[in-house]
Amino acid sequence: MFEGLSDTTLLRIAIGVAALVLFVVIIISSRRKPGQGRRAASPQRESGGNARQEPTLREIMEADASTGGEAAGVEQSELDLLEKTLAGEAVPDRTPAGPPAPGARPDENFDKVVSLYLAARAGQAFHGPDLVVAAEKAGLVYGHMNIFHRLVDNHPEQGPVFSVANLVKPGSFEMAGIQDLRTPGISFFMALPGPLPALDAWDAMLPTAQRMAELLDGVLLDEERNALGRQRIAHIREDLRNYDRKQTKWDLRTTR
Repeated sequence: MFEGLSDTTLLRIAIGVAALVLFVVIIISSRRKPGQGRRAASPQRESGGNARQEPTLREIMEADASTGGEAAGVEQSELDLLEKTLAGEAVPDRTPAGPPAPGARPDENFDKVVSLYLAARAGQAFHGPDLVVAAEKAGLVYGHMNIFHRLVDNHPEQGPVFSVANLVKPGSFEMAGIQDLRTPGISFFMALPGPLPALDAWDAMLPTAQRMAELLDGVLLDEERNALGRQRIAHIREDLRNYDRKQTKWDLRTTR
């Protein structure tokens, strides 16, 4: 077939065949499923950021549940937990009869709840004694509903500026069994209107949550269980500023 062809021509044909074979191999390799054989880039890497993406509370709970952790028993929604805690339905107050326990609200009526989560990292849990120490260092008081509260200085009768509940049913921190308490997270929440303007209450709650996150090595999340960032904080502050404005207008109308 190749009789009569010069050596140079034969060499060119061989090179052409090799190039064709290489081209076919490349085409076949490119038909693998997208992402096969390589690690998908994280949102942080794609955006050029170098901050580590923190896990959401849902991911933490799923990881804990897979190992038989206590988080598997967390079934209540946040709003359900907060409403029952404030109303005392699921967390009965076991303090003796007498003066109201610290943190009791003089008025149970509220129209807005603002909350944050502090979650343990994946595969870990907060221990009861560590929680108590962190709460005390952050200026919280144990009291009504067997949870922690931040009170107005020198005016505890005005009720809590914000409160801190356990995410595990029934939401309380029982001191009798605090040594054995393990929980995947806690919830900071403030019911509005409260003893302070909404924005002032937030400016008290956020640093407290950040301080406890530092002490407990936890992950601070917003109400949607996403890592709490600057943009979300700014949005919450603006929302509370508008709430205060509406409250001020309402107070002026009712006093006329």
